This record gives sequence, structure tokens and C-alpha cells, in this order.
Amino acid sequence: MPSPAVDDYLKTIYHHTEWQTEKITPSQLAVVLGLAPSSVTEMVQKLAAQGLVTHRPYGPISLSPDGERRAAAVIRRHRLIETWLVSEFGYTWDEVHDEAEVLEHALSDRLLEGIDARLGHPRYDPHGDAIPDASGSVQREPFVLLAQAGAGYTGRVLRVSDRDPELLRVLEDAGVRPGATIEVREAAALLIDGAPLALPDEAIDAVWLTA
Repeated sequence: MPSPAVDDYLKTIYHHTEWQTEKITPSQLAVVLGLAPSSVTEMVQKLAAQGLVTHRPYGPISLSPDGERRAAAVIRRHRLIETWLVSEFGYTWDEVHDEAEVLEHALSDRLLEGIDARLGHPRYDPHGDAIPDASGSVQREPFVLLAQAGAGYTGRVLRVSDRDPELLRVLEDAGVRPGATIEVREAAALLIDGAPLALPDEAIDAVWLTA
């Protein structure tokens, strides 16, 4: 049965491995969701009993095929709504996450598919995250985290983390958006579309480039 709490768990587990390979642990899941570890352990056991995740005690958590499909459907709703809010209502990319968190549980499937059609079936949301199609499939390019890009590396911005709205505003002001080109120079100096780029230290762990 539909459950916002279940969907939030599945969405968080799905999102964790989109841009890196390490599976999420119960303690990490508790931190991201802002819940007590005991509550997370209990819910993970329930999800495993429903066949939505696989998990062994003290080990990482993985989505089952059924869990993957359900998570992709929730992610699709969230990212289509974010794209819709930016495209149709003038929201900025640092404002849409919380609105989408509410609306993703309220919109009907019919309205969601109408939004998708009106937007021209977008493949990516405003932050560069891939939007799963109706079957749950996604298209992603190979990527590298800016923090791991060495001197001499040049790549196009694929994705910017939406976790910190304040950092998003800083990156917006600096022109760091999907599609911009970043070049890494010696001593961690950066260029964006050929111009000098100054970023706070935490930004290099929030920007992904083409590999």
C-alpha cells in the first residue's frame, strides 16, 4: 500500500547510490532521515519483510527489484515536480525540494503524466539528476566528483547536489549549473567557461562532472 514513510526510505536508499557505489548503512540512513537508529532498524526490517530491501544485521541495505521500481517511481514524481516548479512557476533550484516533498504524495498519476508531457518529457531535473521514465529506466552519463578531478581535468557539470540550499545559491551566483564547463588548474585553481572560479571548500563535494 502507498505510504509516504516507506517511500521516503526507499527514495533515500535509491538516491544514496546514484552518484557513488557504496551502499547505505542503517546508521547513515538514520542520519539522512533525522531519525533514531532504533526506528530505522525497525523500519528496515519491515521493508525487508515486504520484499522491498535486502539487509543483514549490521550490514548495508540494498533495494530489491520491487523496491527499486517503487523508489524510481517516487523519484520520478519528485524530480518532475521540481522541474515543473522551475519551468512553470519561476521557482529557483534552491526552493523546489521542500515543495516537491509535499506535492509528490498529493498529485495523481494522471496529472503527473500531464506535467511530463507538457514539459516535453525531460530527462533531467534542474539539479542535473536523472528523471526515471515511466518504466523506471534512467539515462546517466559517466561522471566524476569535482573533488576527485585532478589538475588538468576539464568536464561539463552534470549534477549539483540539492542537499544544501545555501550552497546552491552560492553555486548559482558563480554560474555553476548543469552544462557549464569547469577546468581544474594547478593548486586546485578552477575555471568555469574560461573565467576564474572561486568556490567554498564544501562545493567540490557537491558538483559532478562528465567523466
